[in-house]
Amino acid sequence: MTFLSHLITGLSLGSIYAIIALGYTMVYGIAKMLNFAHGDVIMVGAYICFFAVTGFALPPLVGILLAIILCTILGMVIERLAYKPLRQAASLTVLITAIGVSYFLQNSAQILWSASPKSFPTNFFNIGESKGITLFDGGLTISYVAIVTILCCLVIMAVLTFFTGQTKLGKAMRACSENKNASQLMGINVNTTISMTFAIGSALAAVAGVLMCSAYPTLMPTTGALPGIKAFTAAVFGGIGSIPGAFIGGILLGLIETFTKAYITTNLSDAVVFAVLIIVLLVKPAGLLGKYVPEKV
Repeated sequence: MTFLSHLITGLSLGSIYAIIALGYTMVYGIAKMLNFAHGDVIMVGAYICFFAVTGFALPPLVGILLAIILCTILGMVIERLAYKPLRQAASLTVLITAIGVSYFLQNSAQILWSASPKSFPTNFFNIGESKGITLFDGGLTISYVAIVTILCCLVIMAVLTFFTGQTKLGKAMRACSENKNASQLMGINVNTTISMTFAIGSALAAVAGVLMCSAYPTLMPTTGALPGIKAFTAAVFGGIGSIPGAFIGGILLGLIETFTKAYITTNLSDAVVFAVLIIVLLVKPAGLLGKYVPEKV
């Protein structure tokens, strides 16, 4: 039963990483940039939901929807003001800008909401007084937070796969990912496509922020920093730019971290995660599902 409990915990944590990694990989796949402010959008989404529920006594579902809407707008604003003017700039310039946006969001959150930790409500997904499903005569309890997190990840993955494969905007995103100049010649508005990619990624960040704080209820301005780095690691692990790769990388990362904490030591969990990443990249530099594309010069 202990193994199953750790497995459920790992799948739940991995699902959060996967949702965050999907935002990273979509932006990189289309805009070819690393949006290191993505982790801080997670934090903003969690704060919006927190104050909507605790400060204005709104229902949890309304708080989650409000977080998604405002984070979507925030992502589009960040792209328009910070990244669009640098569309033709060097990669290092864009990377430094992304780090600057990250610090701006963290410090703005500290000014607005203070640096003191806040206890995020943990009863969002409870049914009555029950916090989960009990199996095997009480030997295994699966929390509703874990169930909702895993289901959300699967649904988001399925919807994104359908969206990118079957819709007009999704096909435009895939075309921009292959070649922006050719896409523009075919009548695709590249700027609008990139902006919508940021909007979708930021909406996913809001969902991930709520799910993460429901499972790990301490909320601070730096809440999204470490999960953001780990989710970026998951995206690289699975193959940056690949949606299925981000999903697989996130799940594997969550399982590795959980089992390391359970059977080795909590002090080495992060070290083991990054060690596995290094080994994978040495064997397969493009990631598990990534494709190596030689650059023509």
